[in-house]
Amino acid sequence: MTQPDSPSASPHPATSTFDQPIPISVVQPPPVPPLEMTQPASPSASPHPATSTFDQPIPASVVQPPPVPVLRRSQRHHSPPRALRDYVCNQVTSPKPSPSSSSGSTKGTRYPLCNFLSYHRYSPQHHSFVATISQDVEPSSYTEAASHSHWQDAMQSELAALEANHTWSLTPLPHGKKPIGCRWVYKIKRHSDGTIERYKARLVAKGYTQLEGIDYHDTFSPTAKIITVRCLLALAAAQDWSLHQLDVNNAFLHGDLHEEIYMSPPPGLQRQGENLVCRLNKSLYGLKQASCQWFAKFSTAVQAAGYVQSKADYSLFTCRNGKSFTALLIYVDDILITGNDLKAISTLKQFLHSRFRIKDLGDLKYFLGIEVSRSKRGISISQRKYTLEILKDGGILGAKPVNFPMEQNIKLSDTGELLRDPSQYRRLVGRLIYLTITRPYIMYFVHVLSRFMHAPRRPHMEVALRVLRYLKSAPGQGLFFSSQNDLSLRAFCDSDWAGCPMTRRSTTGYCVFLGSSLVSWRTKRQKTVSLSSAEVEYIAMTGTCCELSWLRSLLKDLQILHLKPALLHCDNKAALHIAANPIFHERTRHIEMDCHFIRDKIQDGSVVTKFVTSANQLADVFTKPLGKEPFSTMIRKLGVLDIHSPT
Repeated sequence: MTQPDSPSASPHPATSTFDQPIPISVVQPPPVPPLEMTQPASPSASPHPATSTFDQPIPASVVQPPPVPVLRRSQRHHSPPRALRDYVCNQVTSPKPSPSSSSGSTKGTRYPLCNFLSYHRYSPQHHSFVATISQDVEPSSYTEAASHSHWQDAMQSELAALEANHTWSLTPLPHGKKPIGCRWVYKIKRHSDGTIERYKARLVAKGYTQLEGIDYHDTFSPTAKIITVRCLLALAAAQDWSLHQLDVNNAFLHGDLHEEIYMSPPPGLQRQGENLVCRLNKSLYGLKQASCQWFAKFSTAVQAAGYVQSKADYSLFTCRNGKSFTALLIYVDDILITGNDLKAISTLKQFLHSRFRIKDLGDLKYFLGIEVSRSKRGISISQRKYTLEILKDGGILGAKPVNFPMEQNIKLSDTGELLRDPSQYRRLVGRLIYLTITRPYIMYFVHVLSRFMHAPRRPHMEVALRVLRYLKSAPGQGLFFSSQNDLSLRAFCDSDWAGCPMTRRSTTGYCVFLGSSLVSWRTKRQKTVSLSSAEVEYIAMTGTCCELSWLRSLLKDLQILHLKPALLHCDNKAALHIAANPIFHERTRHIEMDCHFIRDKIQDGSVVTKFVTSANQLADVFTKPLGKEPFSTMIRKLGVLDIHSPT
């Protein structure tokens, strides 16, 4: 074996007869020598084994890679695109410009491109209101709330109110009885300017475990129709009426309970070692009969004060005394009051406070998740906060917005891959249904998506996400009720003949205006298959006529009399002739008799029909998907504005 040279020898080691010298240009490590060429090291030797002459370390100058040229980076300032400038874009990132070129610690770091919301269109007061209601988060469990002192105080206050009201009595559970559960629900109550008024903790019974016929009997309780809310707002804008909002403290606790019901002690009331339950003496939130008992007691008290219950909407109560007029609308425990007499409104508030514990929230700002803003021009309503919550839950805050919600010629059917988790789709569509309160133009898309709630598929989810991307383009869109309004009734109706690809049934759509204010709209699939386009248009006219008749009755209770007939627009001349002329027996003898309701209304003069061209048919947006240009035109004509507070 060849021995290594001494330190004074040549830098190139000697090699054996079968080993060639390693060229300097080679950068790979030398091959492993054969076993017989390697001598084992003694225990006292270096930890590195002895090597042959060709196993010498290669000089560092040989293995060093060539220097990498430094790439020049742009020093331009990165700003968000104009289309995304007003929205939260946590998923869109861009390099953050360094304050000094010498610092390299932030090189390659990605930062959010934009993480802000623009309020430049809002007044300073409304800017403060919107920002305040968007920043606070309500706890979802007792464990989460118990870590905050203000929520602990709210729960103790609720328990004290329940005990003072003698809501329950602690007693051992009788044999054969099973108690129902309960949980805490947390809500932040606000003043009219958006500032926090108080933290409210509500104890809710798990009424879904109650047994019918044993724990409860009657459960029905009327709630205010959203159409009635919009009509009141339109009237208040046109008549310059004041709007006031009230909240009933522990509303359901005022209802009398006649059944024998036992409930487990709530979290925060349980004591170690006790085996007691709560026997309910009065109604509690969550019970099946709670809303029924509360509304019965409230309506009896209000009618005793001289108010008349409306037959068109049982949640509406009105009082007329000479020129003074006051209207009260109740939705569970939220009360809306309007009228032309501030003294009568003040008297009503005092009466309600004497009978129930009422909290005066001042001028109407936030009602049922609807943001209300008022100016001299009128009243605007929107669901901006609710829209942003939907976008956040759907993960669409960083997505690219689109200009219209649905492709024009798309037809959804029961084909495609089933979703693994349909609950996400059902929750999304359910939230979109409530969003139609202030966004009429998505009514058709939500109606189509709701047909597949039982078995949603991937194409359905893609369409739903596209609707969210459209909502992201204008989260503050809503309806505007002008103060310049003649309060006349006019309606548009339309149908899409055999529009459903699965059942071949047609879709009816209509919208009703109170003067210039849109107050009612609907999209509905017809019950039967129609034989012609004239037939489906005729059925659509009948449904719209029914809505006009109900609105006329509602406005009569609000002291708005319509001496002129309501105007009904239709774009099908054959349907107009059938409605006006009863001699078309061959075409109409197979139509159900209830569809001829419109003929009676035309003959008694309450409805007048008028032909309208398809280009001016506003109900088109409720029966079919439209392209970008016609869709934008239609929503402008419907009174939809992309402003939150009119100026």
